[in-house]
Amino acid sequence: MSKRTRKEKNAAEPQGRDSRRARAAATAARAAETGQRTAAMGPAEDGPMRLQRFLARAGVASRRASEELIADGRVTVNGEPVAKMGVKVDLDHDVVRVDGQVVSISQEHVALVLHKPAGYVTTMSDPQGRPCVADLVPVEQYAGLYPVGRLDRDTTGLLLFVTDGGLGNQLLHPSHHVLKQYLATVRGVPSRHQVHLLRTGVKLDDGMTSPAEVELLDNGPDATLRIGIREGRNRQVRRMCDAVGHECLHLHRSHFGPLDLEGLPEGQWRLLSEDELAQLRAAAGLA
Repeated sequence: MSKRTRKEKNAAEPQGRDSRRARAAATAARAAETGQRTAAMGPAEDGPMRLQRFLARAGVASRRASEELIADGRVTVNGEPVAKMGVKVDLDHDVVRVDGQVVSISQEHVALVLHKPAGYVTTMSDPQGRPCVADLVPVEQYAGLYPVGRLDRDTTGLLLFVTDGGLGNQLLHPSHHVLKQYLATVRGVPSRHQVHLLRTGVKLDDGMTSPAEVELLDNGPDATLRIGIREGRNRQVRRMCDAVGHECLHLHRSHFGPLDLEGLPEGQWRLLSEDELAQLRAAAGLA
C-alpha cells in the first residue's frame, strides 16, 4: 500500500480530531454521571470485578491479604474453590464465600468500636479455637466487618471495626500518622531519662521507634504511663517499655484518632456517629 500524500493526510486529520474529541466528551460525560451516582448512592460497581478487589471492597482484607486468602484456598465462587489470581466475579450473579461465610459489597459502609476485654485474639476466626473478637461484634448483621489493626490477646480497650477496606487501609497507612493512645501499667517507676527515651525513640529489633507522646501519671510502686504512638508495629508499646527496662503489666488502648470509649462497657460495641465517622475519615486523609 502506498503512503498517503501530505495533502491526503491533512484532509483526514480534522475528522480524526473530531473523533477523538467526541470520544473524550463521551468519557467525561460517563465520568460525570458516575460521580453523580456515587454521590447519591455510595460506591457503585458495574460489571465483573477481580476477586481480590471484590474482597478488598467488601472489607474482608487488603488486596494483598485477599490474594493470600485466595492462594490458601479459603475463597469459593459459586461453591467452587478458587486458588489462582485473575478470576473475576459478577456482583449480580456470583456468590463469594470466605471460610464458608458469604461476602458481599454493601452500598453503605459502617464503622463501630469495641471495648475489647482481655483474653480475645484480634482475628475474625481462629484455627486454634481461641476466643476471638468476631464473637463480640455483629458480623452477621454487617457483612465484611473487620478490625483495623490489632490488639494483642492480653491488651484491652478500643478496637475499631469497619466494612470499608479503603478507610481501614488509609487509617493504618504510615503517611497519615493517626495517633493511638494507651495506658500502660509498668513494673517499677521509669526515670526521667527513661521517659525521655520513650519520647524521642527507642531501638527495637525492627528499628528505631518514632517519637511518642509520653506522660507519667503516677509513680508507684508500679507506674502508669499515658503513651501515644503513630506507628503500628506488633506489640509496639509493650516492646518499648521492655526496651527501657520496665515490663508492661497491663495495657489498655483508650483512644484511636478522634475516638474514645466513654460510656462503653467492656465487651460491648457501638456504631460510630456521623460526626465521629467524618472525623475518622478526616484523620485518614479522606475528607
